[in-house]
Amino acid sequence: MSLISIDDALERLLKGVEATQTEHLPLLEAGERVLAEDVAATRTQPPFSASAMDGYAVKAADTSDPNRSLKVISEVAAGHSYDGTLQHGEALRIFTGAPVPDGVDAVLMQENARRDGDNLFCEEAVPVGKFIRPAGLDFKEGEVLLKQGDILGFRELALAGAMNHATLPLHKKPLVAILANGDELVEPGETPGPNQIIASNQVGIAEFVRSLGGTPLMLGIAPDQPQEITARVKQAIEAKADVLVTLGGASVGDHDLIQDVLGAEGMELGFWRIAMRPGKPLMAGSLGPMKVLGLPGNPVSSLVCALLFLGPLLNKMLGRTVTQTNQNVIKATLTAALPENDLRQDYLRAQVTTDDQGNLTTEPFAKQDSSMLALLAKADALIIRKPHAAAANVGDQVDLLKLR
Repeated sequence: MSLISIDDALERLLKGVEATQTEHLPLLEAGERVLAEDVAATRTQPPFSASAMDGYAVKAADTSDPNRSLKVISEVAAGHSYDGTLQHGEALRIFTGAPVPDGVDAVLMQENARRDGDNLFCEEAVPVGKFIRPAGLDFKEGEVLLKQGDILGFRELALAGAMNHATLPLHKKPLVAILANGDELVEPGETPGPNQIIASNQVGIAEFVRSLGGTPLMLGIAPDQPQEITARVKQAIEAKADVLVTLGGASVGDHDLIQDVLGAEGMELGFWRIAMRPGKPLMAGSLGPMKVLGLPGNPVSSLVCALLFLGPLLNKMLGRTVTQTNQNVIKATLTAALPENDLRQDYLRAQVTTDDQGNLTTEPFAKQDSSMLALLAKADALIIRKPHAAAANVGDQVDLLKLR
């Protein structure tokens, strides 16, 4: 099977993918979840004209003469009202958030007032509308303030509460089963044998899934035995996972068993082998309603492929708009030359800085081996090199895929 382009692979992967079902949850359980529908205000905020200050409700025209006294006839606090109509020469003690009574067109804050019993002297003239929040200043009933696809942080949840929503419609979190494969792997914290290494990919992939709004289902590490891999795949099926992510074992070596096992379970192969570096041996398919994404075993290849393919897949399942792989692409100036590229699209780990003129500059790390996680952790971005790109010189502009 020949190498396919990243754009072609992404199009095939996302074809026919539907958003997850909708569930309604209380506000306190909706944090960092994704809205499944637009949400409109059920009320106007504030629902009435309200005082923005502690002070005195007055007629603005009565405040121009500091020697004239106004008669304080009553008071109105937040949560209460004054049912009469203010007349010229009168004032009302008023507190922040209280409804502004009829006849009032300004509020004199208490620091600019002098009171002697029921007599009030205005030490500062106030214009019409001063310190009055008009009804609907924040929003009006029926106004759509939260949009489908929004991620609900503390600001959005506070707004939803103010809009008088006790629950919100949310996309169910995609369940992503994660299976590492290889005799050479042990879990972090275990003592590896003389020919083993620590498996790290599954940790990064799990956090990536969580960061996008999914739920990881850890299937552990399956040794290079078909029956062991099959058992883990069946766990994913029984759990009704939306996505199965396998790590390693999807290539063509004698000990690469993932593709054969999945095929025996009925997987329909969508594509395999991408014209990209790192990450060529990426596999995608479907096993019934469950999407399958076979990521490479090399740590950097695995995480870069997750960024480019698993991310858009989960975003589409969560009802978000999915763009092509340039969704987070910015421009920067090279500070080190790059050779011409071959037929595979490169993603080079790089650091990004700002020069004296405030322009973004970038320099790739000298080493780009796909096993080197430390460099990925240090990187700010990935320099994107298109297939067959000409050599790039210092000062040339390049595309960056942001990591931070």
